[in-house]
Formats: sequence, structure tokens, C-alpha cells
Amino acid sequence: MLKVYDGEAFLREFWRRGFDGYPEETAKVREIIAEVRRSGDQAVLKFTRHFDGADLGTLEVSAAEMAAAESAVSPALREAITRAADNIAAFHRRQLRGSLMCREDSGVVLGQLVRPLDRVGAYVPGGGASYPSSVLMTVIPAGVAGVKEVVVATPPRPDGGVDPYVLFAAKKAGAVRIFRCGGAQAVAALAYGTETIPRVDKIVGPGNLYVTLAKKEVAGTVGIDMLAGPSEVLVLADDSARADFIAADLLAQAEHDALAAAWCVTTSRRLIQELPAEVERQCAALKRSRTAGAALRSQGALVLAADLEAAVQIVNKIAPEHLELHLADPWPWLDRIQNAGAVFVGGYTPEPVGDYWAGPSHVLPTGGAARFSSPLNVDDFVKKISVIHYTETALAAAADHIEALAAVEGLEAHGRAVSIRRKPDGKKS
Repeated sequence: MLKVYDGEAFLREFWRRGFDGYPEETAKVREIIAEVRRSGDQAVLKFTRHFDGADLGTLEVSAAEMAAAESAVSPALREAITRAADNIAAFHRRQLRGSLMCREDSGVVLGQLVRPLDRVGAYVPGGGASYPSSVLMTVIPAGVAGVKEVVVATPPRPDGGVDPYVLFAAKKAGAVRIFRCGGAQAVAALAYGTETIPRVDKIVGPGNLYVTLAKKEVAGTVGIDMLAGPSEVLVLADDSARADFIAADLLAQAEHDALAAAWCVTTSRRLIQELPAEVERQCAALKRSRTAGAALRSQGALVLAADLEAAVQIVNKIAPEHLELHLADPWPWLDRIQNAGAVFVGGYTPEPVGDYWAGPSHVLPTGGAARFSSPLNVDDFVKKISVIHYTETALAAAADHIEALAAVEGLEAHGRAVSIRRKPDGKKS
């Protein structure tokens, strides 16, 4: 089930995963977006019937449905969702940054205004699955950042209902409206607006391939957080690591879907011998064993590295979404990690702690995007506006340099906009 690679072969196989090479799916997504732009709610309802099997009377979840959902959630689950929400809000409040203004003796004032977005759309996967954690991890950071209105789009069940755990989490997180639609049609509705669904400034949240391709298509019309691909975990382990812990953590990713990636890079020949059998044993006991097994056969890897230095180089080239450090002394190696979405330090910090509970958002860069992007955070929900002020004296001191730069770029009017201010009468001395 787990293939064994050396470092070079592993990098050749799994380096640079992306979203090129889907021409048929992209064409279909473009058709869906175009129809939603033309026909609004009618198109969204049509595609919801086709893809989700739900014949809806209305797209928006009512207050009565919200109330019924809360009563359907057990007290234990209400407490778990509430406490997780508190952890997420507390962590993201620490990320907040205010506006700044710097006044220099020369008369120059430079600053930055931090302003929250007006409206954000959070996409939450659904239909046959329940992901209240995705609601919390997208809506709460937006609320902490000060976004005025956060709406949620999530696919309905065939009976037209929405998962009660998702609805309760949406209420707890502070979403103001919830819409029962998913897929590329939901992304299009959020990007362009319909009679029922308001146009948003930014779309965040994970989804399937069609959701991701739709986000790619509308990027620029609205903001997006990232292009989220199949989930992935890389466990970095030395000889102190337990094979049963690592196997459980690899399977925790593999059960997502058949495209999920689960990798272990280790310096331990003992683990190379023990881990495949342990993964097989644990996988056989899972309800989602077929999905997990398919993922491990196609996207699983066990890599033997010469030493931890070589192993860390592999990690930084792969830039995994989730990185676990199963090392005897992990903290010194943390400073060597350059590229990862989230790092789970030590054998008793499995990735589900981050998925559900700890506080940082579990919406993370995948497919190697951790080389240049970050987890979803409060900065994703604010914009920064530059502020510049020059006095007459300060402009005069900089004028020669500005005019020289304008001249070399051949932009005469740029230079004149400065030179005309050299004298109150507009004449350059």
C-alpha cells in the first residue's frame, strides 16, 4: 500500500502539484459561471437539481430552520463546537494589526489604513458530508477581522435540507445568511450575485475540483483565499517515532478522498520495515478503508533519508500542507522549516488537533503553494490603504529625483505634475 522511495524519486513523483491539465472540467465550469451570470437564481436552482438532486423552493436557509438545527444538535456537540469556536477566535484576535501613521521631521507623513472587507462568502463543503469545522475556520477569522457581513454557501442534501451541525456552527461563528447551494454555481453566485445571493468581495473556503476551478475563474472579479487541492500530510520521523502513531496520522489524511496524499520521510530503517504493515492493519479497520487504501496506493509514500538534514531539505521542497515532526527533539528543527502550511510539533500533536480544536485556521495552502502563501488568517479579510502626505518643502526636496525618474521612463506629464509645484505661480525656477 505504501510505496518506498529514495529522496530523489519521491521529489520527481510528487513535486509541483497544481491545477493545470483540466481542460474539460474548466470548460464545464465556465459554462456554469456564464449561465449563473445570465439567469441568476434560476440557474443556481437548475444546477442544484442536477448535481445535488435537490429540488429547492428557496435558496436561503430560514430562521425557523436555523432554530430547528440548533435543537437537533446534542448538548455535547454544542459544547464542542462552542469551545472550538472560542479557541479559534482567541488565536485570531492575536493576529490583529491596526492602522499606522509615521510623521517625519521633513514634513512627510506616511501611513497605512487597515480596513475590513464589507462582505465575504465562505464556501463549506456539504451534501453527503458534515463539516462544521470548516464553517468555524472560515467565518470566525473574518468576523475577528471586522468583516461587516459573512455569508455561507453549502450544498444541500437531496431532501433540500442543510446539515444541522453546519447550521449551528454558522450561527455560532457569526454568519448572517446561509444559502443552500454548492459547486461552481455557488462560487459564481457569490462572485456576481443573483436575486437572492449577494455579491461578495472575497470567497474563502475549500471545495472539490469544480469549486477550486471556479474560484480560479472568478479571481480578479472577487478576491479568493487560495486554490485548495487534495489534502496532504508529511510526517518527518526519526527512530524515536512510533509506527502506530504515524500510521494513524497518515490514514487521517488518506480517508478524505482518493486523491489525498500521505507521506512519511524518515531516517529510521526500523520504520521503513514496520510502517507498511501497520498502515495495512489500521486501514482494514476503517469504515472508509476503500477510500483510504486508494489514496495510499496512488499518493502514499515512505521515504528513507540519509539524515535529518537531508529530510528537512525534502520537506522544504515539497512544502506540504500539514507537516508533523515525530522527532526525539523536534524544537531545534522547527527553525529549519521554510515551507509548510502548518507544523505539528511532537508525537502527541496529531493533525486533527489543528483540524478541529487548537485555533489556527485549518484552511491551508496545498500542492506546494506553502512556498509562497499562508494559512487563512485575519489578513485575508482586510485591505490596506496607503496614506502619503508631503508639504511644499518636502516635495521641493524630492522634486529633482522624482523628475529624473519620470524622465527616464518617458512620462513627461508625471515630471510636470511635480515641477509645476516648484513655485506658487507654477513656474519652475
